[in-house]
Amino acid sequence: MATSSPPIPPHKLNGVPGDPTTSIETQGWTIKSTSLPISNATEIDEMQDTLHGLPIPEMPFGNNSIILKHGASGWEYSFTALGALSGVKLGEPGPGDGGVKVGYAKEWMQSRLEPNSETPMPETSPTKEYDWTYTTTYPGKETAQSSPHLKWTPADPEDPTHCIPLAQLSRRDPILYYAEILLYEDELHDNGSSRLVVRLRVMPTCLFLLSRLTVRVDGVVFRTFDTRIFHAFEPDAQPSSTTPHVVRECSGWEAPYDVHLPNPNDLTPLTDANFIAQVLTQLPKSVSQNQRAKGGTGWRGLGTRVEVCHLKPSVETVPDEA
Repeated sequence: MATSSPPIPPHKLNGVPGDPTTSIETQGWTIKSTSLPISNATEIDEMQDTLHGLPIPEMPFGNNSIILKHGASGWEYSFTALGALSGVKLGEPGPGDGGVKVGYAKEWMQSRLEPNSETPMPETSPTKEYDWTYTTTYPGKETAQSSPHLKWTPADPEDPTHCIPLAQLSRRDPILYYAEILLYEDELHDNGSSRLVVRLRVMPTCLFLLSRLTVRVDGVVFRTFDTRIFHAFEPDAQPSSTTPHVVRECSGWEAPYDVHLPNPNDLTPLTDANFIAQVLTQLPKSVSQNQRAKGGTGWRGLGTRVEVCHLKPSVETVPDEA
């Protein structure tokens, strides 16, 4: 028997598809998305200065953002390219940084020299003076305007509302608002790709955001870092607490470049972030989420962490009882 769709709550949409900035206001929330063209040269120089000289990816979208704002508590959370790139390692890699060495580094570097050149090859190292894979464990960040009293705390594994409800998200509920933004992309000097995309949907009963970083270093490694943000609008969805809350789940996976393709002659799936994520999440955690896994990089982003932020009104917003 088919389940009936939930009623459509009051909401206001601002802008139309194709506008640079659109937003939705519903159930005490304002959610805004901005999607603009690739950053220009001046903007790239400014980003690099802000990031202390970090080389900027080939395709940075520094003006793109998604902002979530909860009116009653003053909580405001954003996803931006600058924020994401601030998590990229600048300098030589250390333990836990997950430094990656190109599988054919010597051949690649030799190709940059004259065919018969006798110039000695420079010494190779796991990475350059920055993480050239643009790996980041960026989970989004509170804006400067967000209420400072709201903090993330570890989720209670015994509380069923402190998790991402996959069953609810798999329902075919109406989508009131959808946004997708690209924060940056780089082809890693033709050695693979690094791409960070944020997708958001607002349904009658909840909002859900997925930020996904996908790194592919050809012949070496696959890596994915997901941040999921979930909030249930329905009071009945949070029976253990009268205070609304947001759930944040951060998960990282990686595995050597040994993927069983449906068709070995078709390499197209290797450019599909969803295919890579599916392969990595289906592997045993001892392989894909273990810092000590054989052939791994020891990247600290591996594993899963779940946190909640209780959206309590700030003291300033509570009316006096005088």
